[in-house]
Amino acid sequence: MKRLAIIGAGEFQDPLIRKAKEMGYETHVFAWKCDAPGEKTADFFYPVSIVEKVQILEVCRAMQPEGIVSIASDLATLTVNYIAEELGLACNSRQCTLHTTNKFLMREAFLAAGVPTPRFFLADAYRKTLPKEMRYPVIVKPTDRSGSRGIMRVESEAGLAGAVDTAMAYSFEQKAIVEEFIEGEEYSCECISFGGRHTMLALTQKFTTGVPHYIETGHMQPADIAQEKSDEIRAAVFCALDALGIEAGASHTEFKLTPEGEVRVIEIGARMGGDCIGSHLVPLSTGYDFLKMVIDVACGKEPGCAKTHENSAAGIRFVFSQADIDALEQIRRIAPGIIAEESPVGKVDPAGVVDSSTRAGYYILTGEREKVSDFLCL
Repeated sequence: MKRLAIIGAGEFQDPLIRKAKEMGYETHVFAWKCDAPGEKTADFFYPVSIVEKVQILEVCRAMQPEGIVSIASDLATLTVNYIAEELGLACNSRQCTLHTTNKFLMREAFLAAGVPTPRFFLADAYRKTLPKEMRYPVIVKPTDRSGSRGIMRVESEAGLAGAVDTAMAYSFEQKAIVEEFIEGEEYSCECISFGGRHTMLALTQKFTTGVPHYIETGHMQPADIAQEKSDEIRAAVFCALDALGIEAGASHTEFKLTPEGEVRVIEIGARMGGDCIGSHLVPLSTGYDFLKMVIDVACGKEPGCAKTHENSAAGIRFVFSQADIDALEQIRRIAPGIIAEESPVGKVDPAGVVDSSTRAGYYILTGEREKVSDFLCL
């Protein structure tokens, strides 16, 4: 029996476990026990925190998996690449792992490679003043978290120290990065890499709450971008992937197109895009089996690029309020066939959504681009 080690068992990780089983792998899943979906889906579940690298390594030494993989967590990639390197499995280097899980180190790598990047500085308990060469507005983020946690736009000196304190409270290393704000529309680029060669699979349009926290409200594929601009984006993204040393597996590159049409790379995760971008939207919109690609690469196999169907459109909308639930009810009444998947919808918090983890649910739509776009914006 072929065995695959999987780090993480949450809602966005469960499709990976199911795909691995469909491909004939015996799945060995490691995560903190919290009644997550993957605990039941896995063939073997180990109630071990994903940060317990040494403990997981010992189990994997005995189990001898074909590969080790995770798709939905920056934190999990630290464990994945550590164990894969120890066992001689396909993976990115430890330096790559550091650069792709720490936003400050990532910015430094971009700067060294000539990838256009905004001015930035590292803030902590002793450094909370903007350098004279930087200008407001700025974006303040934890150096080592994702999911819109602790992010805030700051307009003036009066708000900087408080924003840094908030970001530090979310950060594992208790540090924040302060970046000059780049104007423009937000997008992401979804890629697969094997042997240092990159393939662009999809461009994603991002929708957020905007100022001050920029929490994702939804995503749409394909993004409304002309082919000539797509070629420019591909070149910029591949340069950034090389700068970080990404050679194996999925990547999710967030970028902006400025009002002048310039491509500006914001940050990169050496994993699939979360929020169902990689696991659901890419297959629906392109026909590429992205999950299979990721598993193949983790097991040292070149990923195939055959399509299961012709290009379509796909989008996801997250539930923030009763208005989002009402929109879903309207779609069910007038166009039920456009709904590809719905999550269970939890109680809407009257205090509002503070980061991606506090959204109440989501629904995924697929079909003709114009219809998907219209229904996402109800």
